[in-house]
Amino acid sequence: MVCRKTADLPRSELLKLSAELEEQYLEFKKRGVKLDMSRGRPAAAQLDLSMGAADNVTNYIGVKGADYRNYGLLDGIPEMKQFFAELLGLDAADIIVGGNASLNLMYDAMVRLMLHGTAGEKPWKDIKKVKFLCPSPGYDRHFAICEHLGIEMIVIPMKEDGPDMDMVERLAAEDEAVKGIWCVPLYSNPEGICYSDETVERLSSMKCAAKDFRIFWDNAYGIHHLYEETKLRNIMESCRRAGNPDRVYYFFSTSKITFPGAGIAMVAASENNRREILRTMGIQTIGYDKMNQMRTLNFLRNAANTREHMKKLASSLREKFEIVLSALEANFAGSDMAAWHTPRGGYFVALDTLPGCARETIRLAAEAGVKLTPAGSTYPYHRDPRDSNIRIAPSFPPCGELREAMYLLCICIKLAAVRKILAE
Repeated sequence: MVCRKTADLPRSELLKLSAELEEQYLEFKKRGVKLDMSRGRPAAAQLDLSMGAADNVTNYIGVKGADYRNYGLLDGIPEMKQFFAELLGLDAADIIVGGNASLNLMYDAMVRLMLHGTAGEKPWKDIKKVKFLCPSPGYDRHFAICEHLGIEMIVIPMKEDGPDMDMVERLAAEDEAVKGIWCVPLYSNPEGICYSDETVERLSSMKCAAKDFRIFWDNAYGIHHLYEETKLRNIMESCRRAGNPDRVYYFFSTSKITFPGAGIAMVAASENNRREILRTMGIQTIGYDKMNQMRTLNFLRNAANTREHMKKLASSLREKFEIVLSALEANFAGSDMAAWHTPRGGYFVALDTLPGCARETIRLAAEAGVKLTPAGSTYPYHRDPRDSNIRIAPSFPPCGELREAMYLLCICIKLAAVRKILAE
């Protein structure tokens, strides 16, 4: 079908198109497809590439003589710190190694600020209102943490170089209740946007009414390049240069590099922040799994080898992204029914339907056997103001199933749009 602007179609043509789409949709339902694309899960073929990390610890004595089978080294083994430092361009001394999930470290950081505050400032629980800036569309689990803790979320629109910094700077400077911002700076979830150097510098140096304003820098996709490598300015160095070394918590993990359930997470922070983190961490745990740190390190070895490993993962993912993007291009180029970003890395493709059509599109797809991320999930409180954003997670299904899913999704997008226009 050659797509034109929907507004240009006469009602008779819309009715004809609606009937054709209904027929295609009902035919697809008969196939009995069952496919879950609601999360960005690695496929089995990706996980197979990391099986060398499953059990490879033959030497468990560390470089300083510590026995990694035993208690100790609350902040992680030095070899793992050095690995992360080399991989991300950080200072090993700034790094604390955690368990398998950076989300856990982010939640802990939020709760610590709520209960104890930071840098001598009031605990957030003792403040009448705590607000957080939430670039959106964004990561639903970030928003879930805020909602769980009763933190008010403020939607910040995303631009091509990151969040709307004029709005971020204004809100941070004028309102002491604004305590921080969520950031997925490279290949943002879900749009795949990369923060520019200017955006990083403005976040690092902007004036903040709250002395305890914190940037939660979730660099989840920092080495997940599908094509050429995209460089990201070092937020730690930028904050130091701007005289705000305590402003940022930098999170990263190997969850989508090796195994999501058995990865290694880390947080990098200033000396003052690390002291506070370790004070609480020392009460929470005697230490994280050092044997898994060694297991992961023995497999990944160093930054250069890890980048080669990531090229293999990219090779398995690239075709899936191209299936999604080709289907969208073939069905909606020149149409007002859908718009999308073309990511160069990360795990998702963000799609915008006609306003008011995302929820219906996702409902139709689910009824035909393809489960997508619930409508509204990419916005705080699950409230997409335009009801248009859909997060597509292409990583899990095999290519053949993904083609089927995209065929259905395109039908559903069109059907929801045509029904809405006819109803109006």
